[in-house]
Amino acid sequence: MPQFGLSIDICLRDLPLCLVGAAVAGSPWWGDVPAGIAVPMALLIALDIRVRRWSRRT
Repeated sequence: MPQFGLSIDICLRDLPLCLVGAAVAGSPWWGDVPAGIAVPMALLIALDIRVRRWSRRT
C-alpha cells in the first residue's frame, strides 16, 4: 500500500527580495493600502515557500 505525504519548506529568500518584502509590509503607513493585503503579500515576497507531495511504496 503506498504512503502519501506532504512536505512544506519555508526559508528566507535572498536579501534584496527580503528588503522588497519589508517595503511592502510598510506600505500601509505610506499609502492607502490595507494591512490585510500588504502583510500577506510581503510574506509571499520575502519567503520561499515550497509545497511538495510525495508517495512511497511500502
